[in-house]
Amino acid sequence: MEISSKGLLTQVTQFWNLLDDLAESDPEGYEKFIQQQLKEGKQLCAAPEPQLCLQTRILKPKEKILFINLCQWTRIPAPQSATHPVPLTVGKPEDTTETSDAYTVIDVAYNPDVLQAAEKNQVKKNQLIQMAMKCIEEQFQFTLSHSYHITKFRIKGSIQRMKQNLMGIQTDSIDLREKMRRELTLGQIRSSTMSNPDHFPQLLFPKDQVSGKAVCLIEEISSTEIQVEIKIPAYELKIVHDHNEKPLKTELKVELPGINSVSLCDLSVSEDDLLIEVSEKYRLHLNLPKPIDTEMTTAKFIKENSTLIITMPLV
Repeated sequence: MEISSKGLLTQVTQFWNLLDDLAESDPEGYEKFIQQQLKEGKQLCAAPEPQLCLQTRILKPKEKILFINLCQWTRIPAPQSATHPVPLTVGKPEDTTETSDAYTVIDVAYNPDVLQAAEKNQVKKNQLIQMAMKCIEEQFQFTLSHSYHITKFRIKGSIQRMKQNLMGIQTDSIDLREKMRRELTLGQIRSSTMSNPDHFPQLLFPKDQVSGKAVCLIEEISSTEIQVEIKIPAYELKIVHDHNEKPLKTELKVELPGINSVSLCDLSVSEDDLLIEVSEKYRLHLNLPKPIDTEMTTAKFIKENSTLIITMPLV
C-alpha cells in the first residue's frame, strides 16, 4: 500500500514526538541514537575514492584496452571475517576514445579496510585484482587477459565521472516507497529504544539496501575461490657499461623454478617499465632505471637453470 503525502507527514510528526519523549526519559539513550545516525549517515553519504588503476585487455567479445579503477568506499561493507566472502561493487563499463586510441573504463569499489590490508601485501593485492577481473568477466560476459600492470596514475578518467558511475548505481536502485515499507513501525522503534537503548533501528537505510544484496549491487566473492598463489620470482637487474663507463643496456635475469619453456612466459615491455607473467605461477612488474629501446629488446630462456635473460638497449 502506497503512503500518501499526508500519511508520511503524520509518521514524521509522530517520529519527532517519539524522539522528544526519548530525550526526556533517557537522555543517554537519545544521545547514543543520534550519534549512531550521524555516523551511519556520514558513511552512507561519503563518496568513493580512487586507490589504484590497472591496465589489461578485453579479449572478447571485442578486443580493446581496459582500465580498471580500484576504489575505496565506506558504503561497501567489510567481510565479516577472513573466511567470509569479500563484498565489492562494479560500475558500468564506459567506452572512451582519445584521438586514435579506444578503451573501456570500469570502476570497482571495495571497503577501505580491505584495500588498506592489501596495500603492503602483494599476494593479497593480486587476489583483490583477480577477484575484480573475475567479477567483471561474469557480470558483463567479457573475456579478459590475465596479464595486467598497475599504472602510474591512480585513476583513469575524472574523479567526478567515477563518483557518478558508482554512486549512480545505488541511487537509481533505491525507491523511497519501498524503503518506507521496509522500515520499522513507530511501535517497534518505541519498544526497541525503551527496552534496549544499545539496539537502535536503522532509520537512514535498511541494512539490506546498504549491503546491496536486495538489488544485487554488491557482489561477494570468496577469496578461497582463487587457489593459485602467484609469486614474485628472484631476479637481478643491472645496467651494463662500456669501457668508458657509458651505460649501454639494461640486463635482467629472472629465476623461474619449475618452468621449462619460454612459451609459458608472457613478457610486456615499455620504454620505462616491464611486466613478466608466467603460467599463473610468477608475476614481476619493474620500473626500469633508464629508458630503453623496446624494438631492440631481446629475451633468451635457459632451460638448464630455468632462467629468463632480457637484454634492453638504452635509448
